[in-house]
Formats: sequence, structure tokens, C-alpha cells
Amino acid sequence: MNYGKFNFIKVSVFFLSLVFVIAGCKSSEAVSGSERPSQSARSGPGGSGGDDEMKKFSDVITEDAESDEGLFNVHKVDDKYYYEIPDGLLGREMLLVTRVAKTADNIGYGGEKLNTQIVRWEKKDENILLRHVSYENVASEEKPIYEAIRNSNFEPIIASFSIEALSEDSTGSVIEITPLFTTDVPSLGISSGQRRAYQVRRLDGSRTFIEHINSYPENVEARNVLTYDAGQPPSNSSTGTISMEVNHSMIVLPEEEMRPRSYDQRVGFFSVNKTEYTDEAQKARQIRHITRWKLVPKDKEAYKAWLDGESDELVEPENPIVYYVDPATPEKWREYLIQGVDDWQVAFEAAGFKNAIVGKLPPTKEEDPEFSPEDVRYSVIRYFASPVQNAYGPHVHDPRSGQILESDIGWYHNVMNLLRNWFFIQTAATNPASRAVEFDDEIMGELIRFVSAHEVGHTLGFPHNFGSSYAYTVEQLRDPEFTSTHGTAPSIMDYARFNYIAQPGDGVTNFYPAVGEYDKWNAKWGYTWFPDDMSDEEIEATLNEWTKERADDPVYFYGRQTGSKIDPRSQNEDLTNDAMEAGELGLANLQIITENLIDWIEQDGENFDDLSELYGNIIGQWNRYMGHALSNVGGVYENHKTFDQDGVVYEPVDEATQRRAMQFLQQHAFSSPTWAFNDDILDRVNQASAIETFRGAQAGVLSNLVSAQRIARLIEFEKRSSDDTYTAFEMMDDVRNGIFREVRAGESIGIHRRYLQRAYIDEMNDLMSAEVVGGGWFGPSVNVGQSDIKPIVRNQLVILQRDITRRLNAGNIDRATRVHLEDAQSRIDDILNPDN
Repeated sequence: MNYGKFNFIKVSVFFLSLVFVIAGCKSSEAVSGSERPSQSARSGPGGSGGDDEMKKFSDVITEDAESDEGLFNVHKVDDKYYYEIPDGLLGREMLLVTRVAKTADNIGYGGEKLNTQIVRWEKKDENILLRHVSYENVASEEKPIYEAIRNSNFEPIIASFSIEALSEDSTGSVIEITPLFTTDVPSLGISSGQRRAYQVRRLDGSRTFIEHINSYPENVEARNVLTYDAGQPPSNSSTGTISMEVNHSMIVLPEEEMRPRSYDQRVGFFSVNKTEYTDEAQKARQIRHITRWKLVPKDKEAYKAWLDGESDELVEPENPIVYYVDPATPEKWREYLIQGVDDWQVAFEAAGFKNAIVGKLPPTKEEDPEFSPEDVRYSVIRYFASPVQNAYGPHVHDPRSGQILESDIGWYHNVMNLLRNWFFIQTAATNPASRAVEFDDEIMGELIRFVSAHEVGHTLGFPHNFGSSYAYTVEQLRDPEFTSTHGTAPSIMDYARFNYIAQPGDGVTNFYPAVGEYDKWNAKWGYTWFPDDMSDEEIEATLNEWTKERADDPVYFYGRQTGSKIDPRSQNEDLTNDAMEAGELGLANLQIITENLIDWIEQDGENFDDLSELYGNIIGQWNRYMGHALSNVGGVYENHKTFDQDGVVYEPVDEATQRRAMQFLQQHAFSSPTWAFNDDILDRVNQASAIETFRGAQAGVLSNLVSAQRIARLIEFEKRSSDDTYTAFEMMDDVRNGIFREVRAGESIGIHRRYLQRAYIDEMNDLMSAEVVGGGWFGPSVNVGQSDIKPIVRNQLVILQRDITRRLNAGNIDRATRVHLEDAQSRIDDILNPDN
């Protein structure tokens, strides 16, 4: 399909809740309950004068007005704000992005997107309408079905404003915009789900106000404070109030749409979705376009020579991607943030471009007095003095084509503490530089550089590639030469943090991730420029051939991020293609760290807060290793393909690997903790909850292992596979036999194991009472009540009850074990015979 010949129809879902009329200071009654002013008659621009004549510009925008020129000239008169909308921008489509700027705990975080919508300003008689536009459905303007879509969909009116005056040269309309940001407009405030969850009753207009509105050449930025009355606010509950500061970015979309590139699930890109209707097709077609910056070579002929293999000369783009560092950023970290941007240059070289992306220091006031991070012409790494331990990399894109327009990366100060914890816990056993509460600036700078590069990757259109680290072997990550040039994974977009595989004595010195081979491939696939005379079909055929050429090389594997972790290759925080061997090595390093933790971080005069935090991170890392192995049990490999590729898409993990994973869990997840239960540390940081901490950790692993969805996958692939498989009965037998090993062996049962065994019985009870579980992000839903799951669970409980009875009858049993087994027997009986 040649989209260069397409005009998109703008259609909308008809949400009555969005049809909200606001008429400046002469608006309909606001949702907040404010008094409705009277509406005066108007005769229009050519009126006869008198009370009915439209006011002069100078009567509305007085000499006392504070004015800001830009896309719309914005005027503030007393406490009222006015937009001066040029006639030339009426009908132009604009992107309105609403984000949280400031909020209380548990109501999201700064930078979180509340809504993104396309809007259009239209003139209707003596009013200006603000309409919501959708690109979810598209059709060719030349086809009859175009009219059918137009007639079946109607663009909601978000707001209506009376024209207060014409601009001084009569080429624009002046409206009061204040009510748009001081009354309850659903698409510009708290989400409907949050309203229900927090029992929001109304927006309180007396505590809602505009902070400021600034205008720039291509965007208008409005910042307001919204205050809601709520029955169940998630924080400060005694106030019955939710207050949040919200930023609204209105960005004019390019008049000429960028040529879109079709999404391919075999390659990692964010995307936009549409439904295409045609006269010929019997079914509407779902189409997806990737999101990417518009890169066009300055010298197209030179670029064509590179593309055809006739030249190795790279070409600069007409408009490179530029990121500025926030002026509020501490000076010593600026160069590292910039390096994280510049690290992507090598990836764009794979797409034929040089100097395609660059990080820069912010201009001084003398160099550019108008520079502002809120100006859409500038992409900025924003620095927030916040205790939040995070960073995020959003981007604003044109929903019509997927073109990325700008990005403001969010960087929170305390992400450095998160980096400290990761780097210490994952590398301190082999890396002396990480054995400290605070790192040297050079070490922390390199960690900042890594996170900067990762977040920049998101702003380039790249999602997480959780499958990338699977390409490297344990041996490679223990090799000093290999790690010095390859990092921890082929993609910095994986969550392959730091090298926890390398052992003391291996000689490894580089522990960091880096922009790698997969990232270069991703950039080549998404950012290679193709000549205008190539059809979309030719471009897609070329990209398909490139993809097939790399299909069997794990370096180019894309493992999508999901909540279910069904494919064990696509996991966060893991390394190598062998989770069990990697876990063994990681645990060995954790033991070294635990034994030396006090000596490595002790400081005279300091309390034990850092000791407690790092010890908690050791337990957290232990849990990650358990999860990495666990995903192999009932795991299914997902290799997306097209009809012109051999092989299957879905394939169960082989039986031997699943059994190895189960053995790993029995040995490390379900045994009584040894080195991790460190008395020297616990006596300093834990009053009396260590046993409960380990119970929770072990019970969490068990719950994940015996989930209904995992059991259902084992049942499914026993039926579908022609080879020997690890069956649901075998897996459940192994779990029961391992966790209740002492019962058959006639041994005493220690406290950690008693707690774990009770957790097992609780899990079986949950499965017996479940009906339908799962769905969506966490994998397919399972009807537990009608599947084989409950009979399998019942069988396990019957066998366990029999084994417990034999053990109790055998005698020679200590009191704690006897009481525990009698209790277990009673619990099982309650599950099997609930009516007794």
C-alpha cells in the first residue's frame, strides 16, 4: 500500500462525557458548580455597534496585559488568560499531551502521561470549537467508504469558546481560555479509573487555578493545579483531597506527514495502531506504524550510493536529533548524560548516517535568552531534585505517521542510589571499585552514562528487548577480552544490568552494558532512508529480507516485554543463555558479598541504614535468580516468523531444561537458607522479622511456580507436542516431593521448611477455589474450574495426606514436627472436605 497517496480520515469514538461546552467567561455552568455568567448577544465582526458589537482588541487585551508571542499569542489580564488564535491555524491538527507535573505519593509520578489526543480548533459562527480528532480508523479519500466512515463517526467537541475580539490585524480570534483549565474537563485531568478508585466527587474550582501558560513557536504549554474532593485519596487521607499539578503541551503537527514505516513484530519498535477500511477488502485491516524520528540525508545521491553498496561514506541528516542537558543538572554529571546520548551515534552509522544524534550543554542566557525545556523545539534531559529512584524516556509522536516530534527525558536525582545498589550487589564480589557506600565520581558517572543511553533509546522508538542477553554464554561473560568490547548483552535496551556472572580470578574489568550489535541492527531497520521513488511494497520487501537474513542469529533476537515471562529468554535482570548456571555463579558471588558486607561499608559514626538497604538488595537479587530459573518450567519459546520462514513460532522448553530448573529451585529456593541468614548482619538491622522475610521470599517463588497458567501450559503442550515433555503431573509431583522431602525421609522439619510447607498447602487451597485467572498482560486466561488443574491438585493433596499419616504413625518425631504435621493434615482435610 502506497501511503504517499493516502489522505487519512479523522474519526472519533463518540464519548458523550467529552462533549463539554465552555464559552470563556460566558460559559455554561461549570462542572465544579461555579455560577454561570450571562451570555450577551453578538452581531459579529461587522456589527452595527452599541452593546451588541464585538469588543475591540484593546478593550479585551488591555495595556496592562502580560503577553507571550508564539504559536498562539497568550495574554494574561488580571486572573484571566486569553488565546489569540490565527485564522491560519484553524483546522490544523495539534497534539495535546497531558502529563502529571507534581503529585502526592501513590497518585503516579512526575512525567506520567494522563492523556494524549489530537485536537483541532474550528470556527463556528461566533465561537471557537475545540474538537477531539482520532486516527484510529483510516480510509482513502478517493473511495466511497470514506463517506461511510465520516457518517458513522462524529468528532466530540471538548469545549466551545465565545470570540471576545478579533486580533489587531483581524487575522485571528481572541478567546478566554481560563475555564478550560479551571473546570472539570475529563480528558485534561485525573483518569476515570483513578476517579473510581479514589471516589472522586468533584473538582473544587476554588482550589483549582492556572500556574502559567507559555507560548513557543510550535507549542503552547499550560500548567495548572487541579484539586479534587475525594472519599478515598491514596495519600493524606484525612484531608479528603487530591491536588496535582498538571502540564498540557499543545503541539502543532507537521503539515506534511512523514512517510510511515510498517511495524514488524520480529523487530523492537514502539508503534501506533490504526484500522484501515477499503472498498475491496471484506474485513477491516489492522495496520501498525513504528515510531521514529524523521531522518533525511542532506546529500541524497551520496546516501543512495551508500545504500547501494557503492560507497562507504556516511551522510549527515538534514535535521539531526539533538538532546540538551537541563540547566538544573549538577555540572559534574552533565558530560556523562551527554555521553549517553552520543553513544547512539554508532547505531545510526549502521543506518548510513553520521552525526545523526548529539548531546549538548544548554545554551547560556546570552546565547539563547528564549531557551526553555518546555519549548517543543528542544528535547531535554530534565533533572528533578526528587527522592524517586527512577529515570524515564518518553517521546511525543505524531499519531498519523509515527513521527517522533520531541522528547523530555526525566532524570530523578535518587536514581544514583538505585545504581549504587545494583552495581554493588551485582559486581562487588569481583570489582573492588563497587565496594563502597558512595562511589567515586568516575564510577557513578559511567553508571549515569549507561542509564542515559538506555532512556535515550526509548526516545528513539526502541522498547525493552528482554531477550537480548540470551545471546551471550556464561563463558563469554567470564572472558575478560569478550566483556571488554561486548558489554553484558547485544542491546542496551535489555535489563541486563551488570555482570554478576564473572567470578573472582576471571580477570573481568568491564561490568557495564553498552549500545551493541542489536541496537545497530534496530537503527538500521528503522532509520535507513529509502528513496522517494521506492514503493512501500519494495521497502517492506527489503526490510523483510534483512530480517530473515538475521533470523537464526541470537544476537538479533527481539524478546518482547510481558508480565507473564512465558518465554524464559525474555526476562528482565537476567544474563546468558543458561539461567541455572548463571544463577549458581550469581549466588556464589552473593555469598562472598554477604560475608564481607559489613567490612566493605563500615564507617565510623554511621548507623546501619545502608547495611540494611544493601542486605535487602541481596535478598532481592537472590529472588531474581530464582525467577530466572523458574521461567523455564512450563516455558514456551516465542520466535515470531512470517510464512516465508521455516519453523514454528511457539515451542515448549525441552524437558531436560525444565527438570534442571526444578532441581535448581529445590536446591536454592526451597531449602533452608544458610549463608543468606547472616547473624552478624541480622543482629544489626533486624529486630525479629528475619524468618518472616525468608518465608515471604520462598512463598513468592512457590506461588509463581504452581500458578494456574503455568500448569495449564504444561497440560497444553503434553497434548500438542510429539516429543517427550515435562507433564503437569510430573511437575506437581516434583514440587510436592521436594517440599515435603522430610515427610518421606522420616526427618525432623526445621522452621523455614515448616513455613514453606504451609505456604504450599495454602497455594493448593487457592487453586482448588479458583475459577478463571489471568488474561491480558499476564498471559491467556485459564478456566481453572473446567480444566484438569483441580483434579491434579486434589490428587496431590490426597497423596500428601496419606504420606503425612504414615509419618505420624511411624513415631520417633519431635514435638514441633508432630504439631506441624497434625496441623497440615487438618488443613488438607478442610480443603478436600469443606462441608464437614
